[in-house]
Amino acid sequence: MRLWGGRFGDANDPRVAEFTRSIELDRVLALDDLTGSVAHVRGLGRAGLLSETEVETLVAGLDRLRAEVEDGTLGWDPELEDVHLNLEAALRARIGPLADKLHTGRSRNDQVATDLRLWTRRACDRLDAAIVAMERALVDLAEREGDAVLPGTTHIQPAQPVLLAHHLLAYVEMLERDRERLADARRRLDVSPLGAGALAGAGYPLDREATARDLGFAGVTANSLDAVSDRDFVVEVLSTAALGQAHLSRLAEEVAWWSNPRFGYVRVADAFSTGSSMMPNKRNPDPAELVRARAARLAGHLAGFLSVLKGLPLAYQRDLQEDKAPLFDAVATYEASLEVMTGLVATLTVDRAAMARSAIEGFTTATAVADALVRRGVAFRVAHHVVGGLVARAEEAGIGLADMADSMVADALAAADDPACVALAADPGIGAVLRTAAELEAALAACDVTGGTAPARVRAALAKARARLDAEATAD
Repeated sequence: MRLWGGRFGDANDPRVAEFTRSIELDRVLALDDLTGSVAHVRGLGRAGLLSETEVETLVAGLDRLRAEVEDGTLGWDPELEDVHLNLEAALRARIGPLADKLHTGRSRNDQVATDLRLWTRRACDRLDAAIVAMERALVDLAEREGDAVLPGTTHIQPAQPVLLAHHLLAYVEMLERDRERLADARRRLDVSPLGAGALAGAGYPLDREATARDLGFAGVTANSLDAVSDRDFVVEVLSTAALGQAHLSRLAEEVAWWSNPRFGYVRVADAFSTGSSMMPNKRNPDPAELVRARAARLAGHLAGFLSVLKGLPLAYQRDLQEDKAPLFDAVATYEASLEVMTGLVATLTVDRAAMARSAIEGFTTATAVADALVRRGVAFRVAHHVVGGLVARAEEAGIGLADMADSMVADALAAADDPACVALAADPGIGAVLRTAAELEAALAACDVTGGTAPARVRAALAKARARLDAEATAD
């Protein structure tokens, strides 16, 4: 059985049949195809193209196929090319020639576009739930261990101390943006192409809006040419998944470093670690490493499919069959990565002492010391220079800024060619002021702006994140 056999006298070369077949991949769309077919049958009934009895028989047959797909008893014939032809042939075997009316007013072009939008809409909802679960794991860890202090870095070098909760909430911000992008993509894909036909629109008085409502779509596509050839929604979901995977990869990279004994900030649970076939001592964060690697795969899917689209004229081209492999794999990979990282984060053990030791290394409170001078009338560029000199002296002496002697501070200030510094050099209390500013607690508290790492700000941000997640859970 071929959908287009009448035009041709000879059968396809077996190599062509093999090359164009997609049933192994697109049968994942079976339930969506059946959903679309039921809505289409009802639309044909509304248009007077099927009798009420025919509608009932066709719908009953399609419902029977749905049950067989769901319980795994439907057999798939690789000779029948794709999911659409397989289901139509199966329907004919069950209800007879009436099945031949199913495709009235419909092309595989608008059929597959509808199926793929239905599938992608459901995929977006699953991904959103997985992202929320990941956010919850991060917020839980932040509430449990968030007042631990670690060295914030730039250029992978010690920069300023930050609260662990502040660091974790940065990923919550990323994940929320991922959710917003996903929701935006879902909103745009939520229109029905059914009724667009092959490219010019169906040749029957179909009520496309009513069929769209049956399928739960927010509306219908406005142009039949665009309807059958548009795969922007695939690109948008690929883009969201690729960027979301990149965000997970950044966290995975940090987990890999932090769990190294040289850092020792965290310990990955046994359930999320693996060993070595040769070295008995090894504890490897393999799930995190694979999440990191698979970010490259998703970026490749996005770049690859954009390259497919860039040269296609209107309307449908068979090239668009290549939309499914990257989309299906990207969604599956991103969803699995979210799930494994959620479990990994939920079971992390934090070593607060190791974090605190590292947090003071590299003179991370130097900026806070410079700011303390600025608050006493020294221009920032001058304060920056003075504190840079103090760092050099402290490094040479093998001490921290919080251990500076009064004489070291006074000498550095007196050496500056600046009246405010010279005046401060004579202040017997300036050494104590700068040593206090150099303490971790003071440096953290000083960053008291919206979005800063001051403990009160972080507590407020954490409470806001928790309240949002709890409110969403209640709404669901």
